[in-house]
Amino acid sequence: MSLDDNDYWQRWIARLLAILAADPTDQLTWSNEHQVRTAALADDVEFILHLAEGMAERGTLQREALQDLKTIHRFFDDMDVHGRAGLWADAVTADATWDEVRTLARRILVAQLGEWCLPLPRRVPPQHTYD
Repeated sequence: MSLDDNDYWQRWIARLLAILAADPTDQLTWSNEHQVRTAALADDVEFILHLAEGMAERGTLQREALQDLKTIHRFFDDMDVHGRAGLWADAVTADATWDEVRTLARRILVAQLGEWCLPLPRRVPPQHTYD
């Protein structure tokens, strides 16, 4: 698999956006089930932003989607989620900014795929580096 395999990278981005776009109750259930750390989620957002920048340069991602991803990344920076220990389930209910992240993620998914309500991933990477 190469970095030029846009279908693969678009699916990877869509998986994370599906999590960010989900209804709050679904986010809480999923986060608790997988014990997702807020800092791990922030790392994933940073990673997909870099992927998206490359895709936009190659013309395989709309500039509007890239701008929305940059805004999501900025929200993560503003909330200082890298500096917070703990589970995302605790954070997602504590800050109204998550509603704005949810709206942007939904907008990207609708523009790219025609819908925002996607199945949430069954597996997440190990979280041990955040313990």
